[in-house]
Amino acid sequence: MCGIAGTYRWPDGKAVTDRLTETLAHRGPDGSGTYAHSLGDGEVHLGHRRLAILDLSGTGAQPMVSEGLALTYNGELYNAPELRAELEGAGVRFRGTSDTEVLLEAWRRWGTDCLPRLRGMFAFAVFDERTGELVLARDQLGIKPLFLLRRGEGLLFASELKALAAVTGGSLEVDPAALVASLLYYWVPDSRCAFRGAEKLPPGTWLRCRPDGSVQRGRFWDLREVAAEGQERARSGDLPDLAAVVEESTRLHLLSDVPVATFLSGGLDSSYLTALAARDRPGIPAYTIGFRAEDARFEAMPDDLRYARRVAERFGVDLREIEIAPDVQDLLPRMTYHLDEPVGDPAAINTFLICSAAREAGVKVMLSGMGADELFAGYRKHLANLIGVRYRRVPAPVRRGVAAAVDRLPVATSRRGLRSVRFAKRFLSFAGLPEETAFRRSYTLYDREELIGLLDPDLAPAVDDVLTEHADVYEDNALDDFVNRMCLTDARMFLPGLNLAYTDRSSMAASTEVRVPYVDVEVVRAAFAVPGARKIAGRQGKAVLKEAATTVLPREIVYRPKGLFSAPLRAWMSRDLAPLVREVVHDGLLVRSGFLRREALARMAAEDAAGQRDFSKHLWHVLTLEHWYRDATSRAGHDSPTSTA
Repeated sequence: MCGIAGTYRWPDGKAVTDRLTETLAHRGPDGSGTYAHSLGDGEVHLGHRRLAILDLSGTGAQPMVSEGLALTYNGELYNAPELRAELEGAGVRFRGTSDTEVLLEAWRRWGTDCLPRLRGMFAFAVFDERTGELVLARDQLGIKPLFLLRRGEGLLFASELKALAAVTGGSLEVDPAALVASLLYYWVPDSRCAFRGAEKLPPGTWLRCRPDGSVQRGRFWDLREVAAEGQERARSGDLPDLAAVVEESTRLHLLSDVPVATFLSGGLDSSYLTALAARDRPGIPAYTIGFRAEDARFEAMPDDLRYARRVAERFGVDLREIEIAPDVQDLLPRMTYHLDEPVGDPAAINTFLICSAAREAGVKVMLSGMGADELFAGYRKHLANLIGVRYRRVPAPVRRGVAAAVDRLPVATSRRGLRSVRFAKRFLSFAGLPEETAFRRSYTLYDREELIGLLDPDLAPAVDDVLTEHADVYEDNALDDFVNRMCLTDARMFLPGLNLAYTDRSSMAASTEVRVPYVDVEVVRAAFAVPGARKIAGRQGKAVLKEAATTVLPREIVYRPKGLFSAPLRAWMSRDLAPLVREVVHDGLLVRSGFLRREALARMAAEDAAGQRDFSKHLWHVLTLEHWYRDATSRAGHDSPTSTA
């Protein structure tokens, strides 16, 4: 796991690449390197920051150069041993034991045809000195990031957007449509970028730059095709042995020459992975979090810690507990910087603090249960949308009466939050809507009218563009299974746009690698070969994964109420962050610039403070957006994000 950067026919390429690489130092504190080669009237430069995981010797250093090929690579290939054996059988001789060298030789032998054969997480750039071509590639599911910027015949790329912003002298302009999208979702979709001109290389694709200035793009893996193939398997009765697939993926993800630990929340996903990992690594460390008692009580949060302790005791895991009581006012700007784009999920703080504690203890690699909810329908929104289908059959007068009654209920008292009321209000906000609209509304922060009412009126077209994009993605498949349509949309949007993005940035900010065994190409193939009726059975989400987990875990862990890898936002908003909320609402840069309407924002803050509605997540994201925007515009020297020219 590392940071990569480079330039292709870019003015002053060496200095720019050095600056890009320096900005990524936190991603790779174990070493750095650069590469340069002339290219007609220009040059190519590659940079690398190393976090040494496999082959800790110098033979694993990067950029790796061999017989006319130069590679800078960020990631891990879990099937590197198998690829190495195949290449050795074909006569290749390796100098070291790194997966970087395996990738380099696989590229030499197969070119872009090697990409669908790679099982792991990766983003890389490979330069061919003989042809003068540079190729960028990103893994199938978007686990690892790769940002790029093209100007004329030149190109910049880096593992993080902040690196591109740092070297362009403030010339990158904020994209208002991306900020609109971030307000809707509380994250920026992978298809958009917070700065105009910059872009994210899409998952499962490659981009080739040629010396003549032409650019070619290709796709080597398509999640829609995988889902369609899975549906055909399910129809034929060819159901996967999910327990075997997850067990194999977990074993492969333990490949490392340095210590490995796990996240252990006490929920199904992390408990299952931790139990499987403990088979191969007895006594493996696991990290779990707790919250200040008063915060957890106010938020009505479940006691996840006791479940984590039970799992650790049963499987001989070295459990390390961390209390989350951060100085959120100090952490907020720091996390906003590291997250690259506006991300309003406080789970990023949890990830950063856990990874920081692990790094201090000498742990560089951690396994996370990320991805299971998206692939196996484990979120409440999945079950709620299924219930919504039945709810829409209830006579309209009855539904109106229920909605009116629930609307009058408070979401909190002065001493504690009322979680069941929050859930009921949330459900009724989307349950009566058409399928795609209901699904979008079940996990986004605003409906169309609310979002337009919060923004500069000139941004209404951008709102419609963002909503249309969601509808296009949701409907862009051949699935006739409602549950799997939701899972496919999550795997294409929610997973890379939010969860994988904040996991990568938060962990790498602490110079730690997080691996995600559920977000594995073979697990994904198996997931979409499972019919939706086996993912949600009755009121049980992730039913098929729970069945698999019962071969390892006790039922009290498998079938416990779902926990939340989140933070006590309502407690923070009413206490730690209340002064900052007031400042941003009344005199924030987004309000003063006209991007957000002061009256609408003030009304939202007042209703939240009074306990009438729960706007804690909305306000948290406004704080993150404000901090991100202040930093972005201070570099660029302008303060209005509303121009759509």
